[in-house]
Amino acid sequence: MTATTTSPTAETTAERTPADEPRPGLLRTAVRRPAVRKLALLALVAAVLVPLAHAKWAGGSWPDALTVDVSGPLGKASDWIIDNRDSHWIFLYFFGHISNAIIIGVRVVYVALLALGWAGVTAGLTLLAWRVAGVRVAVTTLVSLAVCGLLGMWVPTMQTLALMAIAVTASVVIGGLLGLAGGLSERAFRVQRPVLDTMQVLPAFAYLLPVVMIFGNGVPGAVLATVIYAAPPMARLTALGLRGADAGVLEAVASLGATWRQRLLSARLPLARKELLLGVNQTIMMALSMAVIASVIGGGGLGDRVYQALSSVDVGKALAAGLPIVLLAVVMDRTIGSAGERIGAAPAEDGPRLLRGRPAWAGAAVLTAVITVAGRVSGSQTWPGGWTVAIEEPVNQFKDWMVAHLYTGVPVVGGTAEWAADYIKWILDPLREGLQGIPWYGILLIVAALAWLIGTWATALTATAAMAAIGVLGVWQSSMGTLSQVLAAVVVTLVLGFAIGIWAARSVRLERMLRPVLDVCQTMPQFVYLIPVVALFGVGRAPAAAAAIVYALPAVIRITTQGIRSVDPAALEAARSLGATRGQQLRQVQLPLARPALLLAVNQGVVLVLAVVVIGSLVGSGALGYDVLFGLAQGDLATGLVAGTAIVCLGLMLDRVTQPTARRDRKGA
Repeated sequence: MTATTTSPTAETTAERTPADEPRPGLLRTAVRRPAVRKLALLALVAAVLVPLAHAKWAGGSWPDALTVDVSGPLGKASDWIIDNRDSHWIFLYFFGHISNAIIIGVRVVYVALLALGWAGVTAGLTLLAWRVAGVRVAVTTLVSLAVCGLLGMWVPTMQTLALMAIAVTASVVIGGLLGLAGGLSERAFRVQRPVLDTMQVLPAFAYLLPVVMIFGNGVPGAVLATVIYAAPPMARLTALGLRGADAGVLEAVASLGATWRQRLLSARLPLARKELLLGVNQTIMMALSMAVIASVIGGGGLGDRVYQALSSVDVGKALAAGLPIVLLAVVMDRTIGSAGERIGAAPAEDGPRLLRGRPAWAGAAVLTAVITVAGRVSGSQTWPGGWTVAIEEPVNQFKDWMVAHLYTGVPVVGGTAEWAADYIKWILDPLREGLQGIPWYGILLIVAALAWLIGTWATALTATAAMAAIGVLGVWQSSMGTLSQVLAAVVVTLVLGFAIGIWAARSVRLERMLRPVLDVCQTMPQFVYLIPVVALFGVGRAPAAAAAIVYALPAVIRITTQGIRSVDPAALEAARSLGATRGQQLRQVQLPLARPALLLAVNQGVVLVLAVVVIGSLVGSGALGYDVLFGLAQGDLATGLVAGTAIVCLGLMLDRVTQPTARRDRKGA
């Protein structure tokens, strides 16, 4: 028998417990944290680069030596387009055919709507909504179309409907093809992503100028501008649906010997149908939001009525033309949303056979034809003039009452004029002066630090490069003015949005009361907001900020409410069982678990506030928005595109600073 010996070292190691090991000191623990290491490295870089930059460029503004003048090349491009628009082959045989196809398409749809008459259109759309979405949506459609007629906006509504039909069709086709390529090819997805980001962030006014230069004022330019703005959601959601298809189903289909085309048609597209319908829905919403902007270059319809009302500060006319746009958006949203929920569900077997399947469709078509003929026989193709209700005067009287009682002299709280002055004096001016007073290299370091702390080095590099591009384009000071307006409006939007969203998440009654209000606020054209805020706050940066807040607030409230309500009930139940109060449940369970949704709310708040920057310049916000409008009004391609590109860079920087963590998590990093 062999004796076993154990060394003292082994005994000591075996007997030592984790509690006996020395705990790391506070400094050592801090150094181990990635955020602290990043801050230390950034501090080291700043200690080296800041003195060098200060010695080379003592001023705080972006140095002229680091700017690039692009006005010359853009001016030459503008002159070439103007000189060759009527003679060069690319205009005659390419852009010319596109323009003619758009004009013919819009005219065909508009003539068809006029041929159906108000009775036929109302009956046809109501029955269509009934067949695809149910009775409730059909009633909503009927009431909405009736309101459009009662407001005296039937003909402009049909003009907008014809324009949107072609624009949405083109957006869905183009966006669907791009999404198909991005969903099936990783390389195509990576190439498309920055392009789609630019298309969505670039202000519509910035690309109206080149569109007008190529196609002129009129329907073709309005349709193409709408397509540029509305196609990206379709492309993104199509790619998302195709890339998120169940791998097990795809593998099973492939094992049966299906070809590439069969796998696409029988598996990928059916699995992505809900994302495809959501893409169509979002495309329609985006297209309708462009109705007023498209009217600036001759789109006509309801948007033109709103734009004319803005020029005369007529709230009543603006509301009468803006409400039909909202109603069209609500009808399409409810119809497509309900149709999407019915996909994959078992068909209802109750009720008469004539109300199900093909007999119901045939009956709807016959009934539409009968009502159309009856309307033509009665001799009333458009909405009868005696069936209208004038709301302009009562709305304007209410606006005048609000101005008289709220603009100034309100006891204790002051008036809207005082609020606007205080907002500019205590928030906007100090923020703008602070941003413009920080040296340009300091701004770059701050952006890099914020982006790197919550993201990766690639995120920090992208955000810093975007800010540097603004300086290179020579619009640093104007960009700081725009950035101050965006940041101030975003802070107010997030404070109100988070507070209301959390409250709505904890109160079903409040959420139901808010839903129609949020629907109206999200679909109301941005121009409509400018008229009442100008009346209440005067002309300047304050009304522009108020319009941006009202426009961005609904999205923040919705996303926050949805995020809080999506928290795992088991986690909340565990917190309650431990005796947590409602406040503790919110702070320690709901808010941490809803962090991705809250980050998305921040991101959407930033993007939507930025979208109103150019429109806010119509009421005196100035900065980059004014440069874009000036370029459009004067035909100055260089000024308009440079300012628009700077706004895109601001949006890209703010997106990377507010959203990199969620993006990194999705990649699995």
